[in-house]
Amino acid sequence: MLENTQKEFWFVTGSQFLYGPEALSKVEADAREIVDKMNDSKSLPYPIVFKLVATTAENITEIMKEVNYHDEVAGVITWMHTFSPAKNWIRGTQLLTKPLLHLATQFLDHIPYQTIDFDYMNVNQSAHGDREYAFINARLKKNNKVIFGYWNDPEIQKQVAKWMNVAVAYNESYKIKVVTFADKMRNVAVTDGDKIEAQIKFGWTVDYWGVGDLVEYVNAVSEVDIDKVYEELQSKYDYVHGDNSAEKFEKHVKYQLREYIAIKKFMDEKGYSAFTTNFEDLVGLEQLPGLAAQLLLADGYGFAGEGDWKTAALVRLFKIMSHNQQTVFMEDYTLDLRKGHEAILGSHMLEVDPSIASDKPRVEVHPLDIGGEADPARLVFTGMVGEGVDITMADYGDEFKLISYDVQGNKPEAETPFLPVAKQLWTPKLGLKAGAEEWLRAGGGHHTVLSFVVDAEQIGDLCDLFGLTYVNLG
Repeated sequence: MLENTQKEFWFVTGSQFLYGPEALSKVEADAREIVDKMNDSKSLPYPIVFKLVATTAENITEIMKEVNYHDEVAGVITWMHTFSPAKNWIRGTQLLTKPLLHLATQFLDHIPYQTIDFDYMNVNQSAHGDREYAFINARLKKNNKVIFGYWNDPEIQKQVAKWMNVAVAYNESYKIKVVTFADKMRNVAVTDGDKIEAQIKFGWTVDYWGVGDLVEYVNAVSEVDIDKVYEELQSKYDYVHGDNSAEKFEKHVKYQLREYIAIKKFMDEKGYSAFTTNFEDLVGLEQLPGLAAQLLLADGYGFAGEGDWKTAALVRLFKIMSHNQQTVFMEDYTLDLRKGHEAILGSHMLEVDPSIASDKPRVEVHPLDIGGEADPARLVFTGMVGEGVDITMADYGDEFKLISYDVQGNKPEAETPFLPVAKQLWTPKLGLKAGAEEWLRAGGGHHTVLSFVVDAEQIGDLCDLFGLTYVNLG
């Protein structure tokens, strides 16, 4: 499994000296209690670490520089317990290069009418302290996240958790490296793009390697390693021979496992976390990677077919955000246009991730009428029922855009005995006609990331961090 490295978030509380040392001591105690209880809630994917009560421009600037320096720190959560003069935050905020969450909250969730006095008011000034602090972030065009509500409310903690996943994905984006085995599919426009601009904007490195470079790794895989994975796979999925002899089935499945082991070794040795293949260039390979790609996707690597490096990187990015849960490479395949049945059937020949399977995937071997090589093994399964989001990236030459709409995932209405592929049915929530028309007007591509974990709010937060145009079709 391609794991995310362990990350943490630093918690900084805003205050000032005017209220005296006793008040500052109370501010710190309250902040530490919030951090401890939020961590103890087990609702957050990453831990929060209390760092300090910030009272001067100097200690604010110093802590923000420290955030930038520590690779394990994915972002900063700030809380204005008292009134913190916003001029103190200018330089530190300007220097901060990592995601910033302004948690606009209050230590108590109520007004203590019977005991409230000026001592209480001096300390509990979040109501206007947040506004002072928010102004300077808006003035600096920081595009920080703001979450308002009671810190111990499960819904607020869920929002914080979702933002944490976005923040980690944003940071990890700058480590994504895509290897394209061969170039993109010839004469196709939507899969093309500006690799240099993508590296500048998102941190993605995209490198070309010839298929022959991969073939060397494929040929070097040992039979012992293949046999081991073959047995492991048999305990996880059903092996269905179909019309194939036992010898042919085993040979073709094992060749996919040879490709799986080889591609994984190639990427791990060279630091790649995503890859593409192209059925127009398979010289030296016996099969187009199918089962091999599906297993690598299940491991957390990014992938897209036909040399589509943008989608491959995007798949990896959203797998980080979703902790590799129910987030897959997808393609709009064919349509049901009947009234009352409007839907899109999605698939991609061989390479859809089994994390969305509603039944036990089956390993099968069938011909593939494209690519001109031997019959490839693949996982065959039916997708899931649930609410999700479908996402694509478009390069318009002068800018990148993310385009998405919310979808309702469903199972296909019937089996497809002559289309033995992994498949998922879905319908845009704004309707197939309206959704498709808006998608087409926006120039959205046919390759997508389909996720039943990520939502539009997180996509918007990610686009804010990158300064990326987000076309949210609803």
